[in-house]
Amino acid sequence: MQTDRIAKDIACALRFYSRLPVPGGDADAHAAPSLDRIAYAIPLAGLVIGLAGALALLAALALKLPAFLAATLAVTALALATGGFHEDGLADTADGLGGGRDRAQKLAIMRDSRIGSYGATALMLALLLRIGALAALVTAAGPLRAALTLMAAGAISRAAGILLLRALPPARADGAGATFGQPSPDAALSCALVAALAVAVILVPSFGVGAAFAGLIGPVAALALMARLSGRLIGGATGDVAGATQQVAEIVFLIGVLIFAGR
Repeated sequence: MQTDRIAKDIACALRFYSRLPVPGGDADAHAAPSLDRIAYAIPLAGLVIGLAGALALLAALALKLPAFLAATLAVTALALATGGFHEDGLADTADGLGGGRDRAQKLAIMRDSRIGSYGATALMLALLLRIGALAALVTAAGPLRAALTLMAAGAISRAAGILLLRALPPARADGAGATFGQPSPDAALSCALVAALAVAVILVPSFGVGAAFAGLIGPVAALALMARLSGRLIGGATGDVAGATQQVAEIVFLIGVLIFAGR
């Protein structure tokens, strides 16, 4: 019974966070689920999403494609798997926090579907950093360890987005952040512990304790930075800022592991 519930919660998280064909959904599959119920399953869903990118990376490398092209295809697979869910949040957050004279204007810009110069620049830099870090990991650590790192990144970075929602109140009453609500302390703790365990299980055997520690510290720092910026500039969290936090956390995780990969 417990195993069945875990599978259902992971499926629920996957239906919300991805476009993967998960059975058991309905017409409202992308409605915000109960965070208190599925918070622990979100890092596990991140592992599955990361697996899509990992398989694309390994397939491209098996075809003898260069590391940079293989990494580009892996990041493409991730974007296709999620429908650009987090990338959209990053672009909106960059436009909103970077533009606007006051809190109200920043929030209005973030809700605008059009992309501005801040958003376009943030997207371009994020893609380059993710691809570059992953390609460098392939060279420094080998295909399999790079693929495993990408899976771990999927887990820890999505936990960072959820923990941001715990750290700050919703910035507005009618946004995605308010719909989600703040996860309870127990839900946030379970999310963090599952993500940390996933990183430890994947990275310690492959890279050692130092790389696992560096991988965990990076997303924590990204979370603290994004929480500080969002709290100061718009007075709370939004779904877009949670998505942006995921992207930043994934980047610093990959770079953190890369620093230790050749040691």
